[in-house]
Amino acid sequence: MKRANSFHSPDAQRGKLKHTGKGFMNTRASANCRYQPTCYEHAANCYTHALLIVPAFGGMALLHRLSDTSWERVTAVVYGLGLCALFLVSTVFHIITWKKSHMRSVEHCFHMCDRVVIYFFIAASYSPWLNLRELGPLAAHMRWFVWLMAAAGTIYVFNYHEKYKLVELAFYLTMGFFPASVVASMSNTEGLQELACGGLIYVLGVFFFKSDGIIPFAHAIWHVFVALAAAVHYYAIWKYLYKSPDALLET
Repeated sequence: MKRANSFHSPDAQRGKLKHTGKGFMNTRASANCRYQPTCYEHAANCYTHALLIVPAFGGMALLHRLSDTSWERVTAVVYGLGLCALFLVSTVFHIITWKKSHMRSVEHCFHMCDRVVIYFFIAASYSPWLNLRELGPLAAHMRWFVWLMAAAGTIYVFNYHEKYKLVELAFYLTMGFFPASVVASMSNTEGLQELACGGLIYVLGVFFFKSDGIIPFAHAIWHVFVALAAAVHYYAIWKYLYKSPDALLET
């Protein structure tokens, strides 16, 4: 009987893992398999980003209101939509994974969207710095190159989703740091400290991103790091790219 019970389909094992997760953490997933959170972890994964959707839309509206030119307005919308999409798609994916996991094709689709939106969020996060700061002729090409990298990341996800996780992580880190070299070379260095601080928070959060099954609520903690880093970057964009010089002198 023990020998017979060891042969279960992947779906059966997946379901069994979910139901045995009565505590705050399930066992770590094997290689090339996705970790299955407990109910508590599912809830934390949803709420840690769901609570940021409305503030993200409010932040986009604020930058749009502070814009003086049409280019600033377009940039505010692009950046704001990237921020909103990150939290919205993440929340929808985690809700489906938690409550509608039997809808495997829908869950798979939103998991891919969750990965894709990260690339476009990174590109959108650099847009205010690349669009609203004076750049040299070579550095100016980074304005469109970040979107080319996001498109390449999307193609990778659609072809190799969940197959080479370390390669995917390397792509995210490369896209996150490569444009920073251009931003750091600008003559106007205001905001670079905040930009670097936010980047460091993202990097520290990666440790938790890779710690499912090792640290309880690891993915939710990763979400918190993402929220903190995004808040630091938003503050820098608001303060140095959209807030009026007169207002800066008053602070």
